[in-house]
Amino acid sequence: MATSGTALDGLKQFTTVVADTGDFAAIDQFKPTDATTNPSLLLAAAQLSQYQGLVTDAIQYGKSTSDNLEEQVTATMDKLFVSFGVEILKIVPGRVSTEVDARLSFDKQASIEKARKFTEMYEKAGISRERVLIKLGSTWEGIKAAEVLEKEGIHCNLTLLFSFAQAVACAEANVTLISPFVGRILDWHVKNTEKKVYDPPEDPGVVSVTKIYNYYKKYDYKTVVMGASFRNTGEITELAGCDLLTINPALLEKLKLSDEKVDKKLDPEKAKGEDLTKITLNESQFRWLQNEDAMANDKLSEGIRKFAADAIKLEEVIRAKLSS
Repeated sequence: MATSGTALDGLKQFTTVVADTGDFAAIDQFKPTDATTNPSLLLAAAQLSQYQGLVTDAIQYGKSTSDNLEEQVTATMDKLFVSFGVEILKIVPGRVSTEVDARLSFDKQASIEKARKFTEMYEKAGISRERVLIKLGSTWEGIKAAEVLEKEGIHCNLTLLFSFAQAVACAEANVTLISPFVGRILDWHVKNTEKKVYDPPEDPGVVSVTKIYNYYKKYDYKTVVMGASFRNTGEITELAGCDLLTINPALLEKLKLSDEKVDKKLDPEKAKGEDLTKITLNESQFRWLQNEDAMANDKLSEGIRKFAADAIKLEEVIRAKLSS
């Protein structure tokens, strides 16, 4: 089945399109259903002149919560994340994803408490928890935190997902959504293997997400798949039919300007016929499989470090403003 119109229009017939940005103007331009944010995106957005009002409001909120500077920084960060989410939800009809600090990736209880805090702040702003996804890194601790939160009606988006083991553990924890990182998987293979160029069907990120999608649909897991971190439009159109795809504004623009016909590639009925064995993982099995997957182990660790580094940079911006 193929589509007419722009490639973006075609993709939207098969897949929920999500904007991977904190830029409200870009979100409004491409009319996605949902939007995702992370510390890196908000670090960039918070330094743009058009968003200084949100930053100022967050600073004032932080100062009102405590006389202690570090407590003010934490409160301001929380407020800024939620404020961006609230504004985004004025534009998109669906949900926004708000990320828990990557430095909590190995602390189950602290992750749970931060997620509850975000949810409380959203609800005080008049936003139902049904419109918010709490993003957590797909460590064992992050997955187990999500399992607790889901039982409280706090929906979770498990990010930095690179391996089949991570996907299986997320499904068994009944998380709402996972974000497997297509482009970063490709990056690792280009850097660490002899092969430097891949056609979309053989792209290792595309292959990984296709397997996860088929496994979930074959065994009727409720967890949905949102492909993320794309390097080119070929990766995106090769995953047409995936539950959701979160796409940055530059690639959304390319899809909008393209008249390429988009075919549905992933299908829940076809998935039923795939030769995939159902597995169950306890903690030690999960950690072993993750350790054995060099790509997933490398990219998960690197992703946590990068998100943490950008959170620290954002804190430095906030600390300077609080002290001025």
